[in-house]
Amino acid sequence: MPSSSQESSASKARTEKFQVVGVPMVSLFGTEDKLLKTLEQTFPDVEVHARGNEVVLSGPGAQVTEAKNLIEEMVALIANGQDLAPQDLTRSAKMLEGESRPTDVLSQSILSSRGKSIRPKTLGQKKYVDAIDKATIVFGIGPAGTGKTYLAMAKAVQALQRKEVSRIILTRPAVEAGERLGFLPGTLNDKIDPYLRPLFDALHEMLEPESIPKLMAAGTIEVAPLAYMRGRTLNDSFIILDEAQNTTPEQMKMFLTRLGFNSKMIVTGDITQIDLPTGSSGLRTAVDVLSKVEGMHFATLTSEDVVRHSLVAKIVDAYTKYEDIKNSKHSKKESK
Repeated sequence: MPSSSQESSASKARTEKFQVVGVPMVSLFGTEDKLLKTLEQTFPDVEVHARGNEVVLSGPGAQVTEAKNLIEEMVALIANGQDLAPQDLTRSAKMLEGESRPTDVLSQSILSSRGKSIRPKTLGQKKYVDAIDKATIVFGIGPAGTGKTYLAMAKAVQALQRKEVSRIILTRPAVEAGERLGFLPGTLNDKIDPYLRPLFDALHEMLEPESIPKLMAAGTIEVAPLAYMRGRTLNDSFIILDEAQNTTPEQMKMFLTRLGFNSKMIVTGDITQIDLPTGSSGLRTAVDVLSKVEGMHFATLTSEDVVRHSLVAKIVDAYTKYEDIKNSKHSKKESK
């Protein structure tokens, strides 16, 4: 517990003046001052004034220090060539609260495609990406919007471009999300396309669209249902299993044992969105069975790592609380 003297010194008002050097103020505070407004919302007790390249902060001492640290991190990121959005500033403030430097997290570029840089945007995402570099099999577990599949895809394309692997294999179980699609007309590719479309969408963001059919025809990129993995040994490959919560324990074991030499496996899923009609989830079983196996890493992403619309994080939190309350009531009934 902080002493009363520490509390008073932290809340004591002070003014801090400093110069911003090396970046234009419009980049720092955004068009129409969007980033400045976000900064003021993040530190509501701090007054921010800018004139020329001078910034003046006034308010409680501790918050002034935090606001200055955040601005310095923003300046360093912009100087490194990054365009910042309001959500980047908000995430950076949270990182500083946890004593992590945004410049260490947000400056790690995985891939550049058509003028867009793909990089971790939260501390949880950076830890996940770092784990992919180090471990042979990585489980990325978290809610929708945390980038677990997208970042895995970026690392796969990076590995292919660096010639660390000779092919990318993308797979997912063919399970409907609460709906029955019934008979699907067309060829086999037409039938499985609805299940694999999210993987194709991510590929099109990371590679030139005209190159994808050529890479697939050559077998350099393979996108197939999980059932097609049985009986194979996957060497020199970067393999991603998406929507793994919808595998059975038997399917998960079958998939993991396909691992060959010079290969890496990434398994992504959300154990709160299991669409299996009956039985247990292979992803949930794998967490229980394999968590202590050397060479594997289990990365857990949370609502704090959601990088979609800010409402998505709130939706995830609301459903998590609902499930916790429901499970708590169910446990109490069973104990009676």
